[in-house]
Amino acid sequence: MVKDIQEKILQLKKEKDCFILAHSYVAKEITEIADSVGDSFQLSVAAKNIPNKMILFCGVHFMAETAKILSPDKKVVLASPYAGCPMAEQFLPEKVISFKEEHPDYAVVSYVNTTAALKCVTDVCVTSASALKVVKNMPEENILFIPDINLGSYVKENCPEKNFVLWNGGCPIHGAMTEKDAIMAKSRHPGAKLLVHPECPPEVCKQAAYIGSTSGIMNYVDNSDDKEFIIGTEISIAELLSYKYPEKNFYPMSKHLICADMKETTLMDVYKALSGTGGLEIKMSEETTKKASRCIEKMIELSK
Repeated sequence: MVKDIQEKILQLKKEKDCFILAHSYVAKEITEIADSVGDSFQLSVAAKNIPNKMILFCGVHFMAETAKILSPDKKVVLASPYAGCPMAEQFLPEKVISFKEEHPDYAVVSYVNTTAALKCVTDVCVTSASALKVVKNMPEENILFIPDINLGSYVKENCPEKNFVLWNGGCPIHGAMTEKDAIMAKSRHPGAKLLVHPECPPEVCKQAAYIGSTSGIMNYVDNSDDKEFIIGTEISIAELLSYKYPEKNFYPMSKHLICADMKETTLMDVYKALSGTGGLEIKMSEETTKKASRCIEKMIELSK
């Protein structure tokens, strides 16, 4: 049954001249039929260069917005209308505007996990994969980093030459991890390397052999001769890696590392979105697209 639906999707994809983008956290049966799979940075770069008329995004709302900002002439559809991100809506643009008025010497760096409205008042956008490099390459010394305080703390620690203001926001899934979770996972699997996402709290990151984005974690495994790994990010990454490297063992750091919003999208959502009976078309004004694109373009420029 799954294969039948996948084949129908592939046929509809051709008919609609559609390119499917899928985040690494979504279900395997979706990533199998996607044209590009990756983390937020990889998908942002991919969205900018898509030749097709339509983009179908299998992820969450802010990611589909980013694709629309980068490809405003394309029809962009989010496979599941209900797939959101709690972190993306933690701060309103008005709060950032007020800060900038009081601190004109500060540049605003926003994690890509933000709304288009917040990107409009952002100087530079970053992803977990690009944050450190982008901030280091920025000429400004004073940085307001939002919304993820843990990713901000990681960047701050590795950029001592810059001055940071961090607001108390972040991913409720990664942010809920504790030092105890990391220690217990390491005690259960003493021969395994712990690889964690920088959205985890600093005390968790200190327990890790490697700290990096989703793509960074996967690249670490690609280049490692080790046979066992504890994966400190969304639980699906341990599953994906186990398929890719069946001779190696991958253990989730915690059974609670599950993003319900990323799991919202199903294969049937993809099918219905392509058949015209589901999905949510992303629409925004030309002004919003133009303003929001500046910080994303700046991210891509400073990531080179």
